[in-house]
Amino acid sequence: MKGFVIKEFLHIFRDFRTLLILFGMPIAQVLLFGFAITNEINHASIAVFDKARDSKSLELQQKLTASGYFDINMQLDNTKAIEKAFRSGKVKEVVVIPPQFGKTLDLGQQTTIQLINDASDPNTANLISSYTSAILRDFAADANPQSTLLPVATETTMLYNPELKGVFMFVPGTITVLLMLVSAMMTSISIAREKEMGTMEVLLISPLKPYQIILGKVLPYVVFSFVNASVILLMAYTIFEMPVNGSLMLLLAETLLFILMALAMGLFISTVSNSQQTAMLLSMFALMLPTILLSGFVFPVENMPLALQWLSHIMPSKWFIIIVKSIMLKGLGIAYIWQETLIILAMAVIFILLSIKKFEVRLNLK
Repeated sequence: MKGFVIKEFLHIFRDFRTLLILFGMPIAQVLLFGFAITNEINHASIAVFDKARDSKSLELQQKLTASGYFDINMQLDNTKAIEKAFRSGKVKEVVVIPPQFGKTLDLGQQTTIQLINDASDPNTANLISSYTSAILRDFAADANPQSTLLPVATETTMLYNPELKGVFMFVPGTITVLLMLVSAMMTSISIAREKEMGTMEVLLISPLKPYQIILGKVLPYVVFSFVNASVILLMAYTIFEMPVNGSLMLLLAETLLFILMALAMGLFISTVSNSQQTAMLLSMFALMLPTILLSGFVFPVENMPLALQWLSHIMPSKWFIIIVKSIMLKGLGIAYIWQETLIILAMAVIFILLSIKKFEVRLNLK
């Protein structure tokens, strides 16, 4: 028994993949959950439409940025620029300061500041609005400490999701997670099963070219994944009354592109996996957790540490969620989401080329 236990210890120490699963995955998960799961607001991007441009309005802006919760990334000059700022996706909130703001405060009269929020993510919109309102209350109290009536009131407007329905946030994320499950994970497991059963070797010595083998494996999952996505969108529209303000054809085309990218990723995982178990672990660790934690599905990316924000840039799910929200809720066209589309397309091409290259190596070895 002693010798057997020692043998098992030595076997584990010699297997790098086992050590990685035993020690690497728990550490990585603790770090991800510890840093990514947060409902705090840190350096959220906002814009200011300052109609007063006086000392008091500048003081208010300084108080917003000094809090550490907000970064003023845009100064707007007119009302039309507000919609343009939200469409660009660069700001989460616009603070509209009324004319003669400082003069009104000096006279002891009440004035109203308008807060306009991007409610396509209702949780974040609520948090940002609450934080801003709290800072404005402190500013008002400091401006007139003797008065029981705060001289600054707030008026909040929620764009794209006035009723703050949570389903508007979860449908895009749910589509992304399910497509990752069906496309990437199932594809990687399917090809890994071929390796375990020995049938992959038969394919490799057949007259079929590597790209034909890959296409034959991919096409059925393209169909199943696209049907799944269509059903989810239909349910969201009919049951949960989620609007499709943009082009339905563009939405379906972007969905198909994301499916192809996920399938290519699954193929790549399968080329480096020798068993279904390895493929499952790699898929879960490399796809599922990052998709949920680092894509902005549940937790805002801008609230995470800078290192995780950079890591989120290589998560295709992040870009697809932006695309779905932009089309369905904001009604945007390809002119506004071409960068996200190119990123997903580039990822799909890279994974397809890597998968074909790996299959060609295995075929040449035969």
